[in-house]
Order: sequence, then structure tokens, then C-alpha cells
Amino acid sequence: MDAGNVSRSFDVHARTYDKLVGANPGYHEHLRLSAKRMGLPGGGAGLRLLDLGCGTGASTAALLEVAPQAEITAVDASVEMLAQARRKTWPSTVRFVHGNAEELDPAKFAGPYDGILAAYLLRNLTDRNAALRRYRGMLKPGAPLAVHEYSVADSPRSRAVWTAVCWSVIIPMGRIRTGSADLYRYLWRSVLDFDGVDAFTGRMTAVGFEDVRVQTMPGWQQHIVHTFLGRSPGVPLGADPDAPTPPEGLDLTK
Repeated sequence: MDAGNVSRSFDVHARTYDKLVGANPGYHEHLRLSAKRMGLPGGGAGLRLLDLGCGTGASTAALLEVAPQAEITAVDASVEMLAQARRKTWPSTVRFVHGNAEELDPAKFAGPYDGILAAYLLRNLTDRNAALRRYRGMLKPGAPLAVHEYSVADSPRSRAVWTAVCWSVIIPMGRIRTGSADLYRYLWRSVLDFDGVDAFTGRMTAVGFEDVRVQTMPGWQQHIVHTFLGRSPGVPLGADPDAPTPPEGLDLTK
């Protein structure tokens, strides 16, 4: 399989996906940490948020936890992953919509949004620059984009740890639970092929994001999974341009 048929592969694995990722220590905690780092104010009151590549709703739940009063639109290209997400209990402020994150229909996803979370998505897109430009254009001035993603290209140690974990745990477990390891072999390979930290932060800056920063995760995924953060150009309406960035938002270091 390759990036062109990822959504079809997720359709096949949708029923077992939650159990598999639930066995990954820190999976849900790390999504919540990326959502928290967006620095969304006031529990999300009055905010419109977009969750791109929501899958079965784990990233949606992370956004909901840090911004329980926000209106959240969650999008995925896999019909079966969305079906699993919709079977869960959600407040009326959350809606799930089928859509391709590379070709978002303006009629379905009219912005502007107060924040976008894209978890484990950018690695699977064919034109990352075009996608990032599109997301920047969907944000209000000064609003954050958080890209929660693997990145190991800059670190031989991270590549070695990632490969060891994939071939000793993730790929065998995927085969046992689903009968096929194709999706998990693709996961291993796609992470190795994805941008390094410097390349991806440079990509975000090149397409117009400001205040681009990055922070990794605790645990075994340190320097493997990261939160890449940037803001659309401008200052949010009513914001103090001299106010410090929130310590759990974008005031981050590599």
C-alpha cells in the first residue's frame, strides 16, 4: 500500500483500530498534550475548531477535553473510521464529516476557524505544502495549527527505536489482531520517509505560518512524536499583541 490508498486500508482496519492504539502507552495522553499546546482560551467558549484526520475520534476527544465548550468539526477520508467514531457518545457541538483533507469542500468546511488539529495526517498527504497553505487560509488571524506527527529523520537513534518498536511490537500485533500487517508496515515506512523536524518547521514557515515551534512527547516516543505549532498571520481580534504566549500553548522550545 501507499499514500494513495491509505483511507481504503483504514476502512478495512477500522473495527480493530481503537484496541490497537489503546495498547500504545501514552497515545491518548499525547493527543491531549498537543491539543493543550494550542493554547485555546476559555475552555473553547465561542470557538470553532477543525479536527483533520480524526479517525475513530481519538483526536476529537482530545480537543473536546481541552476545549469542552467549542464547536468541533471532525473530518476523515475513511468512511468506516468515521462510522466507528459516530458510534461513540458526543455532545451536540461535535459533528463528523466525510472529506478528503487534501481537497476540503468549501461548502462543507467554510472557515474561518479558531484552531486546527491535524493528528497523524500530514505524513499521508501527497502535496503537503498545498495542504498547509489551505489550512492557513481557513484560520482566523493569529489562530493556531497543531500538527501532531511522527518525525525521526533528524535522529539516527529515533529511527532505530522506531524501527525496533515497529518490527517487535506494532507490526506483529497488527497482524495478530487484523490478519494483515500491510497498514502497519506502511506506518513504519512512511514515518521513516517523512520530513525531519527542521524540514517540517521550515515547510510551515515557507507557506506562511508564524511563530512556528515544536515540542516532543514524554516516554518512549520522545523525539519520535512531536507537536508542530504555528499561527496564521495576524493578531486575533481583541488580543493584546504584547501579551506573552501561554506556557502550555506556543511558548515552546526544541
